[in-house]
Amino acid sequence: MSRNRSFSPKVVTANLLREGDVVYLTEDDRWVASLTEAEVLTDEAHAQMRLVDADKPSVVVGTYLADVRVTESGPVPTHFREDFRATGPTNYAHGKAAEKDA
Repeated sequence: MSRNRSFSPKVVTANLLREGDVVYLTEDDRWVASLTEAEVLTDEAHAQMRLVDADKPSVVVGTYLADVRVTESGPVPTHFREDFRATGPTNYAHGKAAEKDA
């Protein structure tokens, strides 16, 4: 990352190895399905450390930092890709999309 621009808030995200579900890392090192429960990282060095610590190949795959915006109800994605990952496929109601409409 460039040191010339400010660091935007991020969360650690990945996919569960067995199910493939999108998950987010919490402060107490749990993987959860809800973005609102994710630990929001505001320091670049701490975010990089959390990313390295979170990489558990026996549990999750594709671990990376995703940009978020902090709101009163918790973090929300700033990129359409992350919004899609957080809410699930929209072609028909299943998984997270079905739970959202219920």
